[in-house]
This record gives sequence, structure tokens and C-alpha cells, in this order.
Amino acid sequence: MGLRRKGRVIAVQTLYSLEYLEDGKELDEAELESGLADITGYKDIGKGSKVFEFALEIILNLSANRKKIDETIIKHSKNWSFDRIAKLDLCILRIAVYELGFTTTAPAIVMNEAIEISKKYCSESSGKFINGILNAISNEIKENEVS
Repeated sequence: MGLRRKGRVIAVQTLYSLEYLEDGKELDEAELESGLADITGYKDIGKGSKVFEFALEIILNLSANRKKIDETIIKHSKNWSFDRIAKLDLCILRIAVYELGFTTTAPAIVMNEAIEISKKYCSESSGKFINGILNAISNEIKENEVS
């Protein structure tokens, strides 16, 4: 597994674990980093490592933009209530939408990574669901760039 995939997986695991701790409150940077450190501690990944730093970058930037990211997911998850999206699927979607909207990572890479992670950790239908939402978001971003 490559460095960036490993960072994304750890970010997903951290966000998923924090879903059950935060009870709707926003976590500050120290709490987010502490959650990441708990997850990486089990995997012998040090705080200064590239994997840790990449995962931390994702988590902090996603958290800072979570409202906009969630609004984007809601807008594109037609016929599916936001509250009904499985928490793990939602964590993967949030990371991918963050990368699509706030980084220069190629959309094809972002989408492929999200689908591959979902295939490994989520239900059988998650990959198609995530692909559909990300494809719609990616197309909208492309249209806005052309306009």
C-alpha cells in the first residue's frame, strides 16, 4: 500500500472513530490530532512520519471545511437521506470530496482511491454508491471550471 493510500485509510479510520466520540460537537485541532495519534499508535506510525502528516493534513482541512463538504454530499446524494448514509461510507466520501474540492489531486485518482478503500472496508454496494456521488461532484466541478 502506497504512502498516500495508507494516509487516506488512517484518516478514514480516525474520522470513523471520532464519529462516535464527538456527539455533534466540533473537535479542535488538538483533539483531532490526538484521535489520529491513537489510531496510528496501533500501527507503529510515528507522529513525524509522512503518512501521519498526510493523514493529519486531510483531517484538519476536512474539519475546517466540513460544512461545505457535507452540503456538497447532500446536494449530490439524490434519493438518499444524508442521515442514512453509512458512517464509514460518509467518512470516505468526506475525504474524497475534500480532495476534489480543495486539493490539486486529479479527480480520477481521488475517485479510484475512495472506491478501492470502500471495497476493502465497506459493504459490497458502497463502491457503486460512492462512485455515483463522486462522479456527479467531479462533473459539476469540471462544468464550473469551464464556465
